[in-house]
Amino acid sequence: MKGSTVYKSIQKRGLHIGLLPEMAAAVNPSTPITLDHDLDVLPEVGRRLTVAQYAEHVDDLAARLWAAGVRTDERVVIFKTANADHWMLAAAVSRIGGIVVNLSPALDAETVAVLLERLDQPSLLTDGTKLDLLADVPLAGLTRRVITSADHRPGSVSLTELAGSPRVKPVVRPIDEAAVITHTSGTTGIPKLVVHTPRTQGIRLLPQWRLLSLMRRKETVAINVPFVHSRMVAAMSLALLKEYPVLLMRETGPAEVAEQFIKHRPAFIEALPNSFMEWEELADDPRAPFGSVKVFSSTFDAIHPGTMSRLLKASDRRGALFFQIYGQSEVGPAVGRAYFRHSAHKANGRCVGWAMPNGAARIRVVSRDGHTPSEANPGYIEVAWDGIAKTYLGEQDRYDTNRDGEWWRTGDVGYRTRFGCLHMLDREVDMIPGVRSSLEVEDVVLGKLSELSELVVVQGPNSEPVPVICTVDDQPLDLGRWRAAVADFPQLAEPFQIPQAELPRTATLKVQRLALARRFEELQKSA
Repeated sequence: MKGSTVYKSIQKRGLHIGLLPEMAAAVNPSTPITLDHDLDVLPEVGRRLTVAQYAEHVDDLAARLWAAGVRTDERVVIFKTANADHWMLAAAVSRIGGIVVNLSPALDAETVAVLLERLDQPSLLTDGTKLDLLADVPLAGLTRRVITSADHRPGSVSLTELAGSPRVKPVVRPIDEAAVITHTSGTTGIPKLVVHTPRTQGIRLLPQWRLLSLMRRKETVAINVPFVHSRMVAAMSLALLKEYPVLLMRETGPAEVAEQFIKHRPAFIEALPNSFMEWEELADDPRAPFGSVKVFSSTFDAIHPGTMSRLLKASDRRGALFFQIYGQSEVGPAVGRAYFRHSAHKANGRCVGWAMPNGAARIRVVSRDGHTPSEANPGYIEVAWDGIAKTYLGEQDRYDTNRDGEWWRTGDVGYRTRFGCLHMLDREVDMIPGVRSSLEVEDVVLGKLSELSELVVVQGPNSEPVPVICTVDDQPLDLGRWRAAVADFPQLAEPFQIPQAELPRTATLKVQRLALARRFEELQKSA
């Protein structure tokens, strides 16, 4: 069976992650999968396996879950320590017709309790570490059952003890019914639960399928994104169906990442924008950990041009490119653009790309005040296509507020140039009076001051734009250099420096701007 044949089937029948490993094994059973850590649920497996072995383990875990009492149509929350077995367990839940609910291991106990209640008596698949975190949460009242992938605890069912359970026939969920539920970043409060169907998941593969076609040889794809994110579904699906060796990574520290890239020499890297920022220092490593990279790829947030330029110059590959996709959990990949080695540093970081052709998402910008959207008067960015998530679980009214027929309002504001490029200026909730775009300020200043590791402009207690900064190794800021760099932005207040480790972040490493603004206000009051 060819990957293209399977891909066409997915476009017609939807993406069912419970069947994906088996389908990928039918394309090429020997495709290798390498991990940079051991699997919690199957520690004996090791760190190197083929896709055929991977599919066998998914089938085994599906049998254990069925023996534990999980049934078709049941919601199963997976909330466990970050590990590649999360995606394997999700596939196992899906394989028996369960509805996968992926919760980030970064969530606190209070948030998890709220989401469990919203999910109406789901099963909880977790481990000892997370059960300790949830010690004060009334799990007996909020869940149907508790299953542990490791570290058996009283009152729970251990998957370890169910090894050898009879195999179960796979179940295919209806194409337009809930299949996988992920959550938003929670930058403005309790995360929303985003419902994905087999149809919406399958459609989202279209733009990335073409991107991977840029790789002519079967070279290693390194994936370093949260295992719980909807992006992981697409990344793993595409790599395996294209028969690319996969390096599936958990570690994000520059030293560990360098070792893996030097050892496995990936040609394609998928990672978070903030991870790429953290790895910039590796561009100067004489071992050339990025030397083999043909394509850098990132979704989630726009990435600073200086970061892209530095990484591209660290590649030894002819025609190396950085492909950025703008989108969100609710809509998937919306627009995209490629950056190249000799021009990335000159790019406008607010230009997030163009609509992708042939069945991908459509984009429009809608006026906020009755006047035509423009650079000076940005409008609401909206997306339309069949890849939009079905609903917010338990918050249909909130979902409907963002939906206008086929169009989905993203919550971002921007404009389109006469050449059709979408410029995303800010989240609507992050807009600051007197500042055209906080993100633009950050792009420009970060490009001028290499000693900055992060810059976030937030609204102060008097509506003033406050630059919150972090420096490399938390060194003191040179105020003279700072003032020269921000000369074009006289509206900025004095910079407020904090240690990098104290930046409030989401599970995808986005800075929680509202939380950061609240922290600044509290510190000002106590000063």
